Amino acid sequence: MPQPSRRTFIARSAGFLSASTLAFGRDALRDSNLGVELYTVRNIITKNPAEVLRAIQQIGYKEVEAVYASLADIGAALKNSGLKPVSVHLDTALFMEGGSKLDDAYAKVKQFGFEYVVLPYIPPAQRGGIDTFKKLADTLNKSGEKANAAGLKLCYHNHAFEFEPLQGTTGFEILMHDTHKNLASLELDIFWASVAGHDPVALLKKYGDRIALLHIKDKKSGFPVQYNEKVPPDTFREAGNGSIDTPAVLAAAKKSAVRHYFVEQDQTPGSPIDSLRQSYRWLSEHFSS
Repeated sequence: MPQPSRRTFIARSAGFLSASTLAFGRDALRDSNLGVELYTVRNIITKNPAEVLRAIQQIGYKEVEAVYASLADIGAALKNSGLKPVSVHLDTALFMEGGSKLDDAYAKVKQFGFEYVVLPYIPPAQRGGIDTFKKLADTLNKSGEKANAAGLKLCYHNHAFEFEPLQGTTGFEILMHDTHKNLASLELDIFWASVAGHDPVALLKKYGDRIALLHIKDKKSGFPVQYNEKVPPDTFREAGNGSIDTPAVLAAAKKSAVRHYFVEQDQTPGSPIDSLRQSYRWLSEHFSS
């Protein structure tokens, strides 16, 4: 009987973990698994990382999702903060280049204690049609195999452009079909899915076994459907302060494979800490017991 390939072994091993997660690890929103995507505080955190992280912790958040480019500035403060480093958005170029640079990045974030690595964004110049998304799916599979071998899990973070119709399908559907579920999961951003005219609840119900991480943010009412990120700053709202049915999202997430929830607000009307506090106050009323 031929020996299984390394790739097959990794996929099978990851598949066992995935099945275990679905069977025993469904995680509703609680105070213990609610975190902040530090992109929200990008304009203030590098000036005084310890102070900003302390403010986030004092609000009540327990976890963080970091941005790889800022780790050199905030790493020491993060290690001393008491906040759990769960996920990190790596530079997109690292995934596209692959090779030793990606290996080195994986090793670095592993040392910080992160569990997930995320491909966060595809620049407009690198977007395209069906073939582009098929190539991206291949990149995700290869990057996910490397992540598994490094003891990490890979996710892809959506925006709105993936939902644009493409000859009877969408880029999002191609990614979900062409990526191996044991190599690449999804970090569902409910705001951008809504911008593209999709109900996050429906996506959670359809792809629940593929979604490991959830970005929570709300959206101004009456915003038209579009497939890009060119939205006015006031489109972004605190959780519970917009048009997205977030309680329904949380109920659907409870029945999915979502493990961690991150508040992210790309733009805030004033202090991002104040907006994070407002979102936490609202979300805390929806914690599962």
